[in-house]
This record gives sequence, structure tokens and C-alpha cells, in this order.
Amino acid sequence: MTEIIARRQFAPLYIWLDIVFLLFFMLLLVWKKKYMTVLVGIVMGVVYMLVDYGVFHLLLHSRSISEGHSLFWVLLWMSMSYGFTNFTWIWLWLSKDEQLLEWSVLILGWWFCCPFITQTFSADCAPIVIQRTTGSYHGYMAAILFAGYLGVIIYNLFQKNRSERINILWLLAIGILVQFGWEAGLLLGGIRSAGFAAMEEKLLTLTVNSLLETNLGMPYVFCIYIAYSRRFTERLSPRENKISFCERIAESNTRHVRRSA
Repeated sequence: MTEIIARRQFAPLYIWLDIVFLLFFMLLLVWKKKYMTVLVGIVMGVVYMLVDYGVFHLLLHSRSISEGHSLFWVLLWMSMSYGFTNFTWIWLWLSKDEQLLEWSVLILGWWFCCPFITQTFSADCAPIVIQRTTGSYHGYMAAILFAGYLGVIIYNLFQKNRSERINILWLLAIGILVQFGWEAGLLLGGIRSAGFAAMEEKLLTLTVNSLLETNLGMPYVFCIYIAYSRRFTERLSPRENKISFCERIAESNTRHVRRSA
């Protein structure tokens, strides 16, 4: 199987601009009282770091960085950046936030614009190049993906009440589109495509990562969301009417984006 290489190349300014955006984005979420969303983003940023540095680097030795730069600190920023942004966005999707469009345009707009801003104001800076190979672990990720959706399919097959079935298309849409937005922003901004001579290499990384990397966690994240939201609110307070897991799925299925809770 062709080795899939996930490579990024960017100037140090890109990191600092993104940190400013992350703080701004977090403050917006707190201002809108999205407390659980913020907490999920922080926790998943830490999880990304444990996986990226602990598993991909220390265990599998699949990570490398250009000489003169700290792999630990760059990975810490990357993990907190995409861990926080991806999973706050996923949580907003799952909750069908009435301002999901605004949040989505904010995130996608930043992913697209930040590389170009960086290129304009730091064109002469030596770039940071960081990459990882994926051949040693994509099979494990595929197994996790299949097991998660298999569990959802089995649940739906045994669920006689249609209103309490999990919307598989909704999970797929979130899992694929969130990663695709990230990958497309990196590719168009010249960050992901740096060093790739052939268009096939660029599109292979975009396609496989979009289908696999974030999507593999969607069934599990959805179950966490349902288990939490059946008992507590977005503001971390107990619900007045605690309901069962299946009842919460049915309740979630009746909600639509742009409709108030």
C-alpha cells in the first residue's frame, strides 16, 4: 500500500497567529456560555497531544521535524489547536447549535486565511517542516472506525422505535466534513501540499484523512454527547428532566439547526 505522508510546512508566525485566534475563539464560546463545549475542546487538545507525541512519536517513531525546532512544543501547539477547534466544532454540530453557520464560517475562514496572511508577512522566514508517516497505524485507525460504526448499525437494527435510531448520515457528515475543512485549508494554503510533487499525493492525503482520522471517533463522541446531555446542560448544570439514553437520542433527532432549544 502507498505510504501516506502527512506533512506541514509553515513559518513560525503561523503558530503565533493561530494562538491569538484560539484565545479569541475560546473567549467567544465563553461569552456565549458554551462551557461544556470549551471543556470538551480543552480535554481533546490534551488527548491529541497524548496520541500525537506519546503514540505517534515516542511509540511508533512516525513523527519528525526540521532541524532547529522543538518537536514537543510544535506538537503541543498543533494538538491544542486542532484538538480544541475540531472538537468544539463537532460538539456544536452534535448539539445542532442555532448559530452553527456562524461558528462554521469563523473556523473555516480562519483555516483558509491564516496561511495566506502568514505568507505575506513572513515570506523570508525559514519554515518549520513537520511530518508523520501513517503506514504503521492506519490499519488500527480503520479498525476503530469500523468497530464504532458497526456498533451504531447494530444498535439501529435492534431499535424498533425509529425516532430513537442514531442518524448515521449526520455522524458521517460531521466526521468527514470537519476533517475535510481542516485538510482543504492546509492544502489550499500551501501548508499540507509543501514538498509533494504529484497531485495524486496531495489528494490521497486529503481523501484518506478526511474519511478516516476524525470520522473514526464520531460514534464514540456521539455516545459521550448523548450520555452527558441527557443529564446536564451546556452550562454544566443538571437538567430539570433527566431522561434515558434512547430518549435523548429521540429528543436530539427532533432538533434542527437554527431552531432554539
